[in-house]
Amino acid sequence: MSKFIIQVNGSVYGDNAGYHALKFVEAALAAGHDIVRVFFYQEGVSHANLLLSPASDEVNLHKLWCTLADKHSIELVNCVSAALRRGMLSQQEANEQQLTLWNTEKPFINGGLGELVTGIEQADRLVVF
Repeated sequence: MSKFIIQVNGSVYGDNAGYHALKFVEAALAAGHDIVRVFFYQEGVSHANLLLSPASDEVNLHKLWCTLADKHSIELVNCVSAALRRGMLSQQEANEQQLTLWNTEKPFINGGLGELVTGIEQADRLVVF
C-alpha cells in the first residue's frame, strides 16, 4: 500500500478543494493506504478556523477534518506563515503576540514548510488540492 501526504491549498468554503481532499483521504484510508499528514497551505489554512459556523444544511469541513484526524491519528499541519498572514492564531501564537483570543486548536497544529518536506520524504506520493 502507498503512503500519501496531502496538501490543501483551497479555502474552506471558497472552492471544493478541501472537500475533495477530505474525500480522497477517506477513500485512501478505506483502501488501506497510509496518510503521513495533511498540510494546509495558502488559503487552505482556513480549514483550521474553529470559529466557523456554517448553516445547518452545509458541510462543516472543520469538524469533519477534526473527526477524521482523531479517528485515524492523522496530523493536520497548518503552515504557520500562511496562517498568521490570514489571522489564524493558535493559543501559543496568541500568547506570544500578547493577544487574548485564538481561533485554531488541536488537532490542527502550526508548522513550517519543513513538515511538508519531511512528509514528502516519508510518503510515496504528494497529492495537492
